[in-house]
Amino acid sequence: MPRPLPETPAPGQESVWDYPRPPRVEPVAARVTIRLGGELIADTRDAVRVLETSHPPVYYLPIADFAPGALVDAEGSSFCEFKGAARYLDVVGGGLTRPGAAWNYPQPSAGYGILRDRVAVYAAPMDACTVDGEVVTPQPGRFYGGWVTANVVGPFKGVPGSMGW
Repeated sequence: MPRPLPETPAPGQESVWDYPRPPRVEPVAARVTIRLGGELIADTRDAVRVLETSHPPVYYLPIADFAPGALVDAEGSSFCEFKGAARYLDVVGGGLTRPGAAWNYPQPSAGYGILRDRVAVYAAPMDACTVDGEVVTPQPGRFYGGWVTANVVGPFKGVPGSMGW
């Protein structure tokens, strides 16, 4: 599938096609929350987001801002050419466990050190993930962990046929 035509952002919106490659990490001036099993398992004003061409932002929250027991080591790992080796975590809340629904970079590559003690969470298996009160939509596809909010436009990597973008 050829690269799609980017949507035109409205005032106050960003196009994911204007995000850089390699990705950029930047602080988020917003309250970010995650709920699972009816419980608030993470709440922070200290998130960062990773911005990469064609992807909605991936939000990383401080591990310390998760409820005790909400993150449990899980099987599996992956490698990002930019951020390095990732480990996976199960997410637990309200009596529910979502296997491998979170990840972090214990020893991130140069330039991504701010991610060391932070965790990203797939939005789809959670009750809700919010950015300043807005419930996010999960990035399409089963591999990617971006969070779509009203301030970003695509099209987004992860839709059928987008592997070659």
